[in-house]
Amino acid sequence: MQVKAPRGTYDILPPDSSKWHYLEKILRETAALFGYREIRTPVFEHTELFERGVGESTDIVNKEMYTFIDKSERSLTLRPEGTASCARALVEHSLYNGLLPVKWYYIGPMFRYDRPETGRFRQFHQFGVEAFGSNSPYIDAEVIILLVEILNKLGLKNYELHLNSVGCSVCRKEYREKLISYITPVKDRLCPDCRSRYQKNPLRVLDCKNEACHQAIAGYPTIYDSLCDECREHYASVRKALDDNGVSYKHDDNLVRGLDYYTNTAFEVHIPGIGAQSAVGGGGRYNGLVKECGGPDVPGIGFALGMERLLLALDNFDDLNKRMTDVFVAVMEGQYEDIGVKILTDLRRAGIRADKDYTGKSPKAQMKYADKLGAKLVILLGEDEVKNRFLTVRNMKTKEQVKVGHDEIIDFIKRELEVS
Repeated sequence: MQVKAPRGTYDILPPDSSKWHYLEKILRETAALFGYREIRTPVFEHTELFERGVGESTDIVNKEMYTFIDKSERSLTLRPEGTASCARALVEHSLYNGLLPVKWYYIGPMFRYDRPETGRFRQFHQFGVEAFGSNSPYIDAEVIILLVEILNKLGLKNYELHLNSVGCSVCRKEYREKLISYITPVKDRLCPDCRSRYQKNPLRVLDCKNEACHQAIAGYPTIYDSLCDECREHYASVRKALDDNGVSYKHDDNLVRGLDYYTNTAFEVHIPGIGAQSAVGGGGRYNGLVKECGGPDVPGIGFALGMERLLLALDNFDDLNKRMTDVFVAVMEGQYEDIGVKILTDLRRAGIRADKDYTGKSPKAQMKYADKLGAKLVILLGEDEVKNRFLTVRNMKTKEQVKVGHDEIIDFIKRELEVS
């Protein structure tokens, strides 16, 4: 019986892996521009971390976590998201006593037992940033601008940035009572999940994907109207900073995010055209999370992007996939293989992506192979080239060929690649 990858997982094979390299490069470089440095946390944590940090009333904790008991009878969970792990690391290493804010980014696999669909898997990958130690609305704006800058660098211009404030523990408590009072008379029209949790966490009803629930609570009181003066001022400052920096956004009263730790600023990015689930990522402020994880009352804000979702949204990888190599060395006669390998090694040592055939293909088949690899230039090596100590370089686009001396070949190739 053939063994296959578990449902909801998949292999990333060449040439698709080149897409991931490109995406990761953009993510890392952009984060570095903003002063964020990489953190790598364990793939599994104590289950309690996510129960306390993410929230026991969330779908993630109730339905989606991969939890197991190890040989020492400890409950461990494959991480379903990255923020709680970062908060745990901050507390465990007492980094709140050092230089603040602490600014991190992470890239890695997450795990949720979810129904697989387009862009949604049980093992999936997230890029995220976290900033701990500042309650300034301007770092909220910085985090959002960083997210937008990533999208711009990837050429994704048709995104929609949704923004809201979910308030603080004081004004949200009052709003919670208003919302429960509004929902109670129509609770029988809600989906089973919302009926069971609306008393404990009524904001989750606003976040429900079931259209019947939205119809049932039409006209509900918005959290924006219940914000205290401090939260309203914070939100206004965030919006002004985004306006000042040319970031377009849409105020969205339905946006409350799905995790219990969010406070104040909340945001999501949607890209139309990638399927029913158009959100590629989002985040917000979580001022109580570090304290919930056993540390002091340190504020924080961050976001996560689904990398599979981003790759779905990108449609500019065709050329990238073809450019597996820049220069192909075509050995026309088998007795010159050793010279071909030497030329290949010199090219690679000079930082030029180069390759050759190792299966005994004919000269014609080698040219077809070079074209499939996306080579811009082909170095032809045959008897005439060896006897007269030159190399023939063929431009695969223009079909022009020139003779170049062995000693000049590296410099010539570099110049040609710069203009091609």
